[in-house]
Parts: sequence; structure tokens; C-alpha cells
Amino acid sequence: MTTTRLDLFSEDHVALAAFASALSHPARIMMVTLLQQREWVACGDIVEHIPLAQATVSQHLKVLVDVGLLSQRREKKKMLYHLNCEKMKSFCHHFQCTLGTQTPES
Repeated sequence: MTTTRLDLFSEDHVALAAFASALSHPARIMMVTLLQQREWVACGDIVEHIPLAQATVSQHLKVLVDVGLLSQRREKKKMLYHLNCEKMKSFCHHFQCTLGTQTPES
């Protein structure tokens, strides 16, 4: 089995880094903010609020879906997206625990 540099770190640290990386673009922060205010949102509706092409928005949405921050479902010809608030809360909690600003019990 081949060892990678990621094997040098704990699974929790790798997962936190992947999640943080998914949030590392301003467009994705805008998407999370928009989705926080609505239940399910179509990609086209997101495009109306973000100054990027539809294909670029779709790529950013895929990054957020891949880390589990967004859920997606197809409704007829549209793909709808929903913010997984529990996943966001969990990430924030684990990150604060890693930084030592919060205890795991809280």
C-alpha cells in the first residue's frame, strides 16, 4: 500500500482540512450564505446572486456537495441544493475543539 503525505495526519485533521478547503473561495461562502436563508435552491437561482457563469457555479456547488455541506436532489430538469446546517455546526465545533477554544463536551 502506498503512503501519501495525508497518511501522516489524523483522519480528523484531514477531514477538517478538506472541509475548510471547500469553504476557501468567496463564491462558496456566498452560496452558503444564500442557502442558509432558503430551504431548497436551484442552481439557476444561485447564479442570479453570484457574478459567475452557471458552469462555474455548478463546479463550486459540487465541491460543497462532495464534503457533505450541501444536499442535492433533482426536481424535473432542475438540480436543487440545501445547506446541511448540522454538518456546518459539527465542522465549526470540531474546528474550535482543535484550536482549543471549545471543549469537546460543549
